Amino acid sequence: MSLVAEAFVSQIAATEPWPENATLYQQLREAFLQMCNLPVKVVCRANAEYMSPSGKVPFIHVGNQVVSELGPIVQFVKAKGHSLSDGLDEVQKAEMKAYMELVNNMLLTAELYLQWCDEATVGEITIARYGSPYPWPLNHILAYQKQWEVKRKMKAIGWGNKTLDQVLEDVDQCCQALSQRLGTQPYFFNKQPTELDALVFGHLYTILTTQLTSDELSEKVKNYSNLLAFCRRIEQHYFEDRGKGRLS
Repeated sequence: MSLVAEAFVSQIAATEPWPENATLYQQLREAFLQMCNLPVKVVCRANAEYMSPSGKVPFIHVGNQVVSELGPIVQFVKAKGHSLSDGLDEVQKAEMKAYMELVNNMLLTAELYLQWCDEATVGEITIARYGSPYPWPLNHILAYQKQWEVKRKMKAIGWGNKTLDQVLEDVDQCCQALSQRLGTQPYFFNKQPTELDALVFGHLYTILTTQLTSDELSEKVKNYSNLLAFCRRIEQHYFEDRGKGRLS
């Protein structure tokens, strides 16, 4: 997010305290607001990205304001006096941001690749799942439009000609880096979660619980026992009241 955008988000957010009736729209599990201990109604929608002003999820509806994507949401929440990284020094904050970039560049991109560029997964799972909220023929039109957008993005960032094995290797390297940084700590910066913990949990949880045509992607995460324990810890601590955890 640009400095101008950050300033704008901060300005509109700082005028009012956090309300009791905020709503978080998502497709899968998002932990940041729970870690901030903010009251929020969680709504899971398969078509959440089409409801979002930026076309991306998650997004929150707070009063008369709608803010989408984790970065702007973090800035919005910070302007209201809530932050997970206030206890970090400047070096730690820079390190946190570097790891968040790694996660977005590797894990998020790999998730999109597996869902939209692996033909077996696209044909057997993704098109039906993505189009399920919509009637025919809109379901097919939107699914193929999304696939075209993702493939165009992959070409733009140099992933267009990657093989599945190469993508899985990238995921493994990312998980290795995260595993080494986490070590035996409960969270990436010791005893308290930060925005990095929320981001990593969201992506690893998605990888571990999303049905694909094979388990190759989730197995890359399961190879790192501390990352798996990290996901279980966060699920049990922040989401246990919503029923039996899917990682139990």
